[in-house]
Amino acid sequence: MTKIDVQAAPSGAGSRYPAPFDEPCRGRSWRRVGEAAGLNQFGVNLVRLAPGAWSSQRHWHSHEDEFVYVLKGRLVLVTDAGEETLEAGDCAGFPAGKKDGHCLQNRTSQDAEFLVVGSRDDADYVEYSDIDMKLPPGGHSGAGGFCRKDGTPY
Repeated sequence: MTKIDVQAAPSGAGSRYPAPFDEPCRGRSWRRVGEAAGLNQFGVNLVRLAPGAWSSQRHWHSHEDEFVYVLKGRLVLVTDAGEETLEAGDCAGFPAGKKDGHCLQNRTSQDAEFLVVGSRDDADYVEYSDIDMKLPPGGHSGAGGFCRKDGTPY
């Protein structure tokens, strides 16, 4: 058994979205704790949202399941059904292929943290519910890029 050094895990911050879609996600940071453990069949990220930050634009995945577990703070889960509050100990799941865009928003004055776990599938593409954007297959790895829903690149 090997304990993961969370502070040494690969990290990042902000968003790869094209402007202006990146703006609400600029206060997001993460640590790839699954990668630090050598996992390659699913991802596990420890995500921090600063006050006012969003986890992402509202989106859904074609081939990847996604699961979130709130560790600290209070977040608003926004889906097609509306909004609900998630607090420490709450969790939510998003099945692959279910066209119900989701994101988490930190509307408080305190940082919030959550774990996000997702499967990895090279065929996965992402559609964004509220904006004219999608991420085609291969985009997660950096090989692709964001484009409009008609395929026109940004």
